[in-house]
Amino acid sequence: MRSLAAILFAGALASGCAVTQPAPPALDLPVGTATAAQNALLERWWTAFDDPALNALVDEGLANNLDLRASLARIEAARAQVLLAQSNLAPSIDARLDPARSRISSVTSPPLPAGSQLVSNDFRAAIEMSYELDVWGKYRSGALAATNDLVAARYYREAVRVAVAADVASAYFRLRAADAELAVLEDTLKLRTETVTLQRDRFDGGIIGEYDLRTAEAERSAVVADIARAKSAIGQLESALATLTGRPPRAVFAPEIARGATIDAVAAVPRLPDALPASLVERRPDIRRAEALLAASDLRIQQARADYFPQIRLGLFYGSEAATTGALFSGPATIWNLALGLVQPLIALKAIESQVELARANNDRATVEYVQVVQVAFREVHDALVANRGARDALAAESARRDQIAKAYEIAQLRYDAGRTSFLEVIDAQRQLLAAETLRIAAARNAKLSTVDFAKALGGAPRVAAGR
Repeated sequence: MRSLAAILFAGALASGCAVTQPAPPALDLPVGTATAAQNALLERWWTAFDDPALNALVDEGLANNLDLRASLARIEAARAQVLLAQSNLAPSIDARLDPARSRISSVTSPPLPAGSQLVSNDFRAAIEMSYELDVWGKYRSGALAATNDLVAARYYREAVRVAVAADVASAYFRLRAADAELAVLEDTLKLRTETVTLQRDRFDGGIIGEYDLRTAEAERSAVVADIARAKSAIGQLESALATLTGRPPRAVFAPEIARGATIDAVAAVPRLPDALPASLVERRPDIRRAEALLAASDLRIQQARADYFPQIRLGLFYGSEAATTGALFSGPATIWNLALGLVQPLIALKAIESQVELARANNDRATVEYVQVVQVAFREVHDALVANRGARDALAAESARRDQIAKAYEIAQLRYDAGRTSFLEVIDAQRQLLAAETLRIAAARNAKLSTVDFAKALGGAPRVAAGR
């Protein structure tokens, strides 16, 4: 009995060996320069556009988006896996009640004595406990790996939140740009219709030839086609927003999207901090998720290696057994059994080696993926910062170009009315003005989209409670 106690004590000491959280590989990262106030601005970056309609849509998306709802199911599944893995660390305790009635054969060799009882009852009630000592850290490694999977699932949801906020804002700004382009096209159509009417009157009066009239009609038809395309784009963007915000199918089929600030309001393009957050690795949920998955894969190597070593199992049986229920819980009916078992794999070593190699390969892949995620994160920040600066410069240039072409169009119209130039010069000026206005709208849209991409690259989005 003393030797048994010594073995159990040694096993308990071995089970106390710590299984630590693996650290991610050290990488050469740029130094952050952003202040705490600049970092705080990223929590609800879309409010910097000062557009209540946009704020309402993003909040609706963060509350109802179906991808976010699905991510909650991933978290619940991962939480269940943690509980399952942790259950291996606790003893298995069962209560048993085994009533039995049996009959033996009366034809035996040697024969039974006369009057022997052939039918008998047996009642057994007991508590059974089985426990495998986690001497080599197999189950502790598995439980910690499952915990890291749960952390990864939570960060996956955070990444979805970042993407939903950015996708809603991007779709909204594209919609407002399409609205602005449609308004310009409709104004242009009115102008082209007036021009066609004027040219028809001139043609009927013999002042111009048929070429000028047909040219004016063709230009009007081109604008009609552009209006059809713009309306189609608006309809598709409205349904996209309805989908992103998690609205029911009826609302997706017949979307109603509120509008706010115009796309070309330069003041509505906020300037996010042109600085790199010191905590970018901590802010980006995709990086934190990759880090958690890497830690889980490292722990599963330790879990697989533990199968090389013997399993030490402790069994305890304590209860009562009697032929009648009245005597079942009496002192003489007490039964118990204590057992210690040791199982050492022999023939299955090749299979264990394969599992270890598989775990190592998965860990190598997770390491590369972690480095790639960090690399892509800093590239996205760099590219978004460059694009944001370029988009602002392009917006200023396109706005100036549009004003200059508008003045040129006025001059061309005056020259034509005075008979000093042909109608082709007016048509060409109209085309350039429409193109310049369209490019200015696109530049305003791109400036806002680049701001959205910059905020997304910096991991901007409100955080949720760690337990959700």
